Amino acid sequence: MKKTELVFVPSPGRGHIVAIIELAKRLLEQDQRLSVTILVIKPPYSAKIDSDTEELAAINTNIRFIDLPQVDPPESINCFEHFMSVYIDKHKSHLKDAMVNHILSKSTPIAGLVIDLFCSSMIDIANELDIPSYLFFTSGAAFLGLMLYLPTRHSQVGSEFKLSDPDLIIPTYAHPIPSRVTPSFLLDKGGYTSFLNHGSRFKETKGLIINTFAELEPHAIEYLKSATEFPPIYTFGPVLNFKIEKRLKSEIIMNWLDNQPTSSVVFLCFGSLGGFEPPQLKEIATALERSEIRFLWSVRPPPPKDFNLKPVEYTNFSDVLPDGFLERTAHRGLVCGWAPQLEVLAHEAVGGFVSHCGWNSILESLWNGVPIATWPVYAEQQPNAFELVKELELAVELTMDYRIERADKIVVADDIEKALRSLMDTESPVRKRVKDIGQKGRKALMNGGSSFISLERYVQDILVDK
Repeated sequence: MKKTELVFVPSPGRGHIVAIIELAKRLLEQDQRLSVTILVIKPPYSAKIDSDTEELAAINTNIRFIDLPQVDPPESINCFEHFMSVYIDKHKSHLKDAMVNHILSKSTPIAGLVIDLFCSSMIDIANELDIPSYLFFTSGAAFLGLMLYLPTRHSQVGSEFKLSDPDLIIPTYAHPIPSRVTPSFLLDKGGYTSFLNHGSRFKETKGLIINTFAELEPHAIEYLKSATEFPPIYTFGPVLNFKIEKRLKSEIIMNWLDNQPTSSVVFLCFGSLGGFEPPQLKEIATALERSEIRFLWSVRPPPPKDFNLKPVEYTNFSDVLPDGFLERTAHRGLVCGWAPQLEVLAHEAVGGFVSHCGWNSILESLWNGVPIATWPVYAEQQPNAFELVKELELAVELTMDYRIERADKIVVADDIEKALRSLMDTESPVRKRVKDIGQKGRKALMNGGSSFISLERYVQDILVDK
């Protein structure tokens, strides 16, 4: 059978690549006429392919991986999102070479080039080679609406956002968005310019694939589908990497959870870049100790200010936590570095999640029926937290406007303790709503479910002329 090729270009980083792989696997399972190639952009801090990606390639032998050559990272850029956009843009010639020499040379029909959020400049290559381009948006539909709104706002205001701005009215949100939950990159001139460009370019694609499901964000999805100025909308979510995560199991963590009562543990984890300085760690530790709630706490350092450096781990938690904390809480708590998040959230002992509100983390928590207390740190997590708390009523508000760039603003122990107690309340209406939406997310992926039908429609659309 002659195959039709789909080519994916994820941003560098494990989370982006894993999401792309899971999407590719679904498409391959859906239709045997498809084949998949992933063009890998290496992280700026690594001269060779990340060990994570090597492992993922070894697991997924039905997907072809092609490494793009390393490029020199940009200099003197203080905003991570701007840095990443420029860094990826520098790969355009390498991506074109890979397309011409490794894909088009096979005379295989090409169904499309699927890019993710930071890769909008690669639409130029798709256009040059007369290949349809599609966006795989790894965040939610409401935030995609914010990005698509940026050109309209820019025509009216003409500059980046300010925390003193009035509330923002965006059609994919049912409520006005307070300026205090504006993502930090939209407050930075370079970051704002990058995302303004991304939001403009997304409209040039043949379709927008979103990692969400109709039952989770009905308001946002209905607006995007009804707006005639946008390309077709496909919702494939939740896209989660179940089998991959299992391979990274941490025995110490999982054995500890095995010995805890059902729904008794609060899990605190803030993503790969979500580390705190000792003053904030002290407030969290104080809240945990006073609450007397069982806890699993992933403690990691703040990310390096140089984006070319790989994040590191603490080697001795006693150096950064209050004196005696580890000893006093050893009977009901475990402090770790990296944690296998999806596996932890799936464990029956976990009853709550203090999260940075990255979109993958939100989907993983909802999938497992675990309620969230919001603590955004970076990227688009502030509006994600707002959406969870105010729009969807699926989370407990701890903070919605914390940002790592302004870590001098300390979240105090009293507020943390209050949120922990609310989060772990077994009779909370939030807990019931989370369990309900988790079941709807599972049904969305089943035959006849909303995401299953959307995936079918996408495959039909891309193969119609092949």
